[in-house]
Amino acid sequence: MQPIRTAPKGILGFPIAPFTANNKLDEKKLAHNIQFLLDEGLEAIFVACAAGEYPSLSKEEYEAMVEVAVSVTNKKVPVYTGVGGNIQTSLELAKISEDKGADGYLILPPYLVPGEQVGLANYFKTIAESTSLNAIVYQRDQIALSIPSLEALADVPQVVGVKDGLGNMELNTLLTQTFKQRFSWLNGMPLAEVTMPAYVPLGFDSYSSAISNYIPHISRKFYNAVLNNDQVLIDDLYQHVILPINNIRRQRNGYAVSLIKAGMEIVGIPVGQTVRLPILPVEKEHYAEMEKVIENAFNRYPKELAVQSI
Repeated sequence: MQPIRTAPKGILGFPIAPFTANNKLDEKKLAHNIQFLLDEGLEAIFVACAAGEYPSLSKEEYEAMVEVAVSVTNKKVPVYTGVGGNIQTSLELAKISEDKGADGYLILPPYLVPGEQVGLANYFKTIAESTSLNAIVYQRDQIALSIPSLEALADVPQVVGVKDGLGNMELNTLLTQTFKQRFSWLNGMPLAEVTMPAYVPLGFDSYSSAISNYIPHISRKFYNAVLNNDQVLIDDLYQHVILPINNIRRQRNGYAVSLIKAGMEIVGIPVGQTVRLPILPVEKEHYAEMEKVIENAFNRYPKELAVQSI
């Protein structure tokens, strides 16, 4: 059966990689994280990506994370994995993703040596064409894709989407106006709720939500407000939840990952504070600030069903 060549739309779940105190992958807590996202209605699961500390995973841990995600989702929503960086490793992990039953993968850019645009296009193309799975290319950090690069990728049927983590709205306008519906467009900015109102008019209909790991009802409320142009609700959510969390996230490099684990613990999903270097755990004062923001979020916008601990 031919795969459906379209990227997921809506709020995309990016589960973390839960580690034990002795730094081992906790598959049970990963399964709970994924089930929680499914129960909250997220439209896809992206496992072993940046939030899942992809660069720090061993091959065996990567395989285990993909297996857990495919098993727990049980085809209810698409499962995408993270590949990228070292191209030889990416090709190996792309094959693992296919063998384990994933629906696609998010191709993270190469790091340190970015290469010319032709090289970048061929990098994404080589990985995308290595399997039959759907592929989403991710521009971020020092990697910005040109129109000629995307023209080359437009000829690859496996490439179904472009995820943006740069925030260059002039470039995004040029790309979306040039390629329109050929690609799906995904907002991959840090704490994407901050920028989503600017992305939606350009045709971006999906975004990765870090806060959905602990306050998914806020993610949904915010996204619906954006789609319905409810500026009063958008402003209120900005002032009382989203921007306060974003202010904490910006205090330290690596908080894009470790702050998710802190938020999960605060709401009663104990995943521990263990992260892998160079990422560091959330500092006590920032953890306390997060507790206050999350408490205020639940008081202001109660959740119908309480989060249950494991």
